[in-house]
Amino acid sequence: MRDGVTRFLLRGASVRGEIVTLDRAWREVVARHALPEPVRDRLGELSAAAALLGATLKFEGSLVLQIHGDGPVALFVVEYRSDGGYRATAKLREGAVIAEDASLPALVDAQGRGRFVVTLDPRETAPDKPAWQGIVPFESETVAGVLERYMQRSEQIPTRLWLAADGERAVGLLLQRLPDEGGQPEADTDGWNRMQKLADTVVREELLTLPPDELLRRLFWQESLHAFDERACRFACRCTRDKVGDMLRMLGSDEVEAILAERGEIEVRCEYCNQAYRFDVVDSVALFHPAAPAADGAPTRH
Repeated sequence: MRDGVTRFLLRGASVRGEIVTLDRAWREVVARHALPEPVRDRLGELSAAAALLGATLKFEGSLVLQIHGDGPVALFVVEYRSDGGYRATAKLREGAVIAEDASLPALVDAQGRGRFVVTLDPRETAPDKPAWQGIVPFESETVAGVLERYMQRSEQIPTRLWLAADGERAVGLLLQRLPDEGGQPEADTDGWNRMQKLADTVVREELLTLPPDELLRRLFWQESLHAFDERACRFACRCTRDKVGDMLRMLGSDEVEAILAERGEIEVRCEYCNQAYRFDVVDSVALFHPAAPAADGAPTRH
């Protein structure tokens, strides 16, 4: 099965939907992080949710979903870009003890201070446009519930999500009620309620094992379903050695030299892909004292 998001319409019921399957893309994330199973699966569900919401971005940029916690997990974060690339990570507190059956609130809302953050950032292609950010309290037992409450508060669009993840796949199904056209009543006045009830029959094992087209047929076999768009997803981290070098320049030469004097080298590891970037004394000189170009444009050499 290919990693991607399929968008569809349930004609006559004024309902649109999306279904996402992350196979290889999700396994790329799993392979880079040694996470307890409850943390891994919740990160997978958030990844599927980001792909579902990100597939409808109306700009070239990124959607970032974050759950900030006050429990053993300090942060879940997923970034989905309009080109289908995504990356994800979770940050555990030092010494965190996580039960095998830990719920989402137990992971991130132990003291009631958890919060959910959505960021829409077009600045990669439109630097003059500011990022938009929405923050809501943590108010659900599940990742799907958190997203549904956010959509209800911010977008005011009736939305339902069904999410599942394990070590191999992350899957999600989204349904949204479409507004009535021209103030006319819906042809199918019970369509939205009926589609929710049909989708509520799906179980986790079906989400994780059935191909998307087969799952949609099983759920909506009596409905007029039209799949009209498929968008590929892939794991793609944006870290580079140059970006790490820029970060070290922001620290300043004195700070960098002090770290080098103590440790001999600086290692910076990307929190998303776990790639390590190492800088020694020679690299530090190149960062803060780049060779000046010669008269003919070639760099001077010593």
